Amino acid sequence: MILIGENIHIISKSVRQSLENRDENFVKKLVKIMQNCHAADLNVGPSKGKLDNIFQWLIPLMGEMNISFDSSNIEAIKNGLSLAKKPENCFINSTNADEEKLNKLTDLALEYNCNLVALSMSKETGIPKTADERMELIFKIYEKCMEKGIESNKIFFDPLILPVNVEQSQAAEVISTLQIIKESFEPKVNTIVGLSNISNGMPQELRKLINHVYAAMLFGAGLDGAIIDAKDDALIRIIRMLECYNPQSEIDKLYINIANMIQCFGDVEDIVYDKNDIEQINIIKTLKILLNKEVFSNSYTQL
Repeated sequence: MILIGENIHIISKSVRQSLENRDENFVKKLVKIMQNCHAADLNVGPSKGKLDNIFQWLIPLMGEMNISFDSSNIEAIKNGLSLAKKPENCFINSTNADEEKLNKLTDLALEYNCNLVALSMSKETGIPKTADERMELIFKIYEKCMEKGIESNKIFFDPLILPVNVEQSQAAEVISTLQIIKESFEPKVNTIVGLSNISNGMPQELRKLINHVYAAMLFGAGLDGAIIDAKDDALIRIIRMLECYNPQSEIDKLYINIANMIQCFGDVEDIVYDKNDIEQINIIKTLKILLNKEVFSNSYTQL
């Protein structure tokens, strides 16, 4: 699985200030944290005002890292790609199904032969509630990519995760969407998600647990890439463990069983776990929440 670090993101006040002040030491520390990832997502918003031409300053600080250019400013993305050492390994993050944006960003992806993240949403529909509605937009984007001559392996569809405490049913819909994508295209396309969105706005003590369980579910659904918090070493270890099928503990075996359950369209009730182990109990409780089988609350692990 391709992992992209999300740690340079202007939603963080300290990151925004460091970018506005061109604080090299601060950024280099974040780049070092993301060295365990395939690429770094540089989320700079509209790249205007104090962040005008920010990619020109940022790119030399990235060293050999691949870059995901995450901005609503298409011209800034183009300038960034023109400065990248290996634009063919970079990502445009992202287009959606809106005709004007889709045309411009597919042209840009073709020009630089880079990867294109495509969100299953539009201004008209917002984020659809069902897998079938998401797929309608995905097929529209795919047709445009094929029309432009973009290779299937350069497309990364993002079905868009919503926080489970906001739209609980959507965690399972994203899993369903990923499974349908995997069955619908030949040659194959890729899939990607912003993993941290699933636990956004929740108590810190729950975030990692929810992220880890959902990562195992996504892995089982065939996910190809994830934008993640690169500081979460345990998450990265779980994903690599699933890839290698090399469990080091009973907890690892449980994560493998969760991935296998999703892959085989199984049922949570069929998973065997130690009912005397509080960590395993909480993982299963989280799994049921994410499958929309039990109602989420901030105290669900205590019930």
